[in-house]
Amino acid sequence: MDKIKKIFSCSKEEVVSQQEQPSVGSDVTPEAVDAGFHEFPDGGLPDGSRPKRKLSLPKISGKFAIVGGVVLLLFIVFGVIPAIGTYNSARKLSDSGKVFYQALQAKDLEQMRSSLGKVKEDLAGFDNSLGRLGWTRFIPFLGAYWSDAHSAAKGGIAGIEAGEIMLSTAAPYADILGLDGGAPTTDGGQKAEDRINFIVETIDDIIPQLDPLSKKTEVMATEFNKIDPGRYPKDFRGRPVQEPIKQGIEVVNQLHEFVSQGRPVLEQAPYLLGIKEERTYLFVWQNDKELRPTGGFLTAYSIIRVRDGKFEPVTSNDIYNLDKSFDSRIPAPDPIKKYLPLVNFWNLRDMNLSPDFKMSMDTFMEGYAKTGSPEVDGVVAMDTKLVVDLLEVVGKIGVPGYGNFSSEDDPRCDCPQVIYELESFADVAGPIVWDPVSGEIVYQPPNHDNRKKILGPLMNSIIANSMAQPKEKIAGIFEAGFNAIREKHIMFYFEDEEVQGAMEAFNLAGRIKEFEGDYLHISDANFAGAKSNLYVQQEVDLKVEPGNDGSTNTLTIKYKNPQKHDGWLNGPYRDWFRVYVPKGSELLDSTGSEVDIETSEDLGKTVFEGFFVLRPEGVLEVTLKYKTPVSKDDYKILIQKQPGTDKNPYVVQVGRDTEEFNLKADKELKF
Repeated sequence: MDKIKKIFSCSKEEVVSQQEQPSVGSDVTPEAVDAGFHEFPDGGLPDGSRPKRKLSLPKISGKFAIVGGVVLLLFIVFGVIPAIGTYNSARKLSDSGKVFYQALQAKDLEQMRSSLGKVKEDLAGFDNSLGRLGWTRFIPFLGAYWSDAHSAAKGGIAGIEAGEIMLSTAAPYADILGLDGGAPTTDGGQKAEDRINFIVETIDDIIPQLDPLSKKTEVMATEFNKIDPGRYPKDFRGRPVQEPIKQGIEVVNQLHEFVSQGRPVLEQAPYLLGIKEERTYLFVWQNDKELRPTGGFLTAYSIIRVRDGKFEPVTSNDIYNLDKSFDSRIPAPDPIKKYLPLVNFWNLRDMNLSPDFKMSMDTFMEGYAKTGSPEVDGVVAMDTKLVVDLLEVVGKIGVPGYGNFSSEDDPRCDCPQVIYELESFADVAGPIVWDPVSGEIVYQPPNHDNRKKILGPLMNSIIANSMAQPKEKIAGIFEAGFNAIREKHIMFYFEDEEVQGAMEAFNLAGRIKEFEGDYLHISDANFAGAKSNLYVQQEVDLKVEPGNDGSTNTLTIKYKNPQKHDGWLNGPYRDWFRVYVPKGSELLDSTGSEVDIETSEDLGKTVFEGFFVLRPEGVLEVTLKYKTPVSKDDYKILIQKQPGTDKNPYVVQVGRDTEEFNLKADKELKF
């Protein structure tokens, strides 16, 4: 029996060894040895039972077991435990973030300040727990994600500290900003005049806070820009991943740009608000429904005086009357001669031909100076988008003598009611017709006198209503103003170089920018007289094939007018288009233009220009294929939005990478 037990407990090698030295009477077969057990002649053990089969495992040496145990222990200590800690820290951070978001939604200043402090504490805890996993940054692939998380934490802490500065600075302006929990600036209901006075008196207190704030936002932007959204999936379990990361980084950069570039403008606030000296401004209304290079046809103007932040309308008039005072005999530029019917001279209303707002206003103001009109300190150009956005916040307003205006949809034009009324006041019975030789008005619509008066009172009413709104609506008013600035629905021009420089630094001056890389700006000019841009839709597709000696770009611009001809607002769209690309680019092929594409240089760019007519219910595509001097190394492109346009969809494909977006403002892309 002892021998049998020994046989079944031995290894295969021992079995083989025993086979080589068989004992007397042994019936062990080679097959049995290979199977790892003995087979007795009767098929069982001497006692009649069958043996249990037992497969032996290799013995683990003591040293190997010790090493394996140490590795497992290290993995638990430096991997599992820190990972659990990081996960728990992330959950705490998420909870405190939700509390802050609720305070933000409630516009509760004190709750925002206290909850933001808790977010900062939890984010610091998350960063510390993340540091215990720092060894993973040396691991290929995994290390990049640790670095992203660490950068997000560092950037987030800097962002929270910036938020603390902003909330502290905003406390005295709580009522004006529509926040609860701050000290009221007046006893009870605050009037528009009280709000303006308070801003004027305290604006100098804000400027010292901008330096520390800018330093924090710079750290935040630097850290977030280290994150590469391209290494993340587009979505996970049906939820987008990559796009929210891109949008978050874009918002961070916009915030830093707003803070760092906004200081020069804030420093000029006493000048702009007429605190030390009264200012006079020329407000020019650009009709974006009749698109021109700087945003729209120059349809009307107002003279406004500003003293201590208070606006006083002086006069409001029709651009045609200003042209009558100008009495131009300047020969019209070639594009006007070729594409704008019956116009032989260069009138003030057509002087915004350059897509660079400053260049256009330089030309315009030279002519304005010859009209005998009041001298002005600057020009403010606005289009209808800002008017509509403000009315969406404040609601319906009344303008004495002209009726009520709102942003509600008007079925007569399938557009906001205020747009329909403004167009009605402008030329409901048709355009003004001038004699090309004498300059006299041959025909004018019945309400021609009304349109020269409406814009000043309308703007004054909007400003007064906006400043007198309850604080619950103030945030929406600020948002509408900020969006108008960022999206070029309002632009500024000043003779004073220092003030003009401040406007340009904050991208308020509508300049065509210099850029090291690829570049695109599409400039359309409606030379038809109708308001077809109320309906015309534009889609842009750009395909870039980067190479060592430059890139080959294929640009497709699709124009569509889905509405029927009405003889007033909608009619043939006569478009003089220009495409601005990097200087030195060469046109390879083109389709869609009714005239040969001309190549020229302007504003430091190469320009391709053409012309077409798009009729109501029509679709048309313009395609340009061109070679640029931009190489594939660190490819980037700046796309500048034309003022007066709104959220045109773009698709930009560079090699295998694709970006899709609506162009709301100038946009830089990196691939």
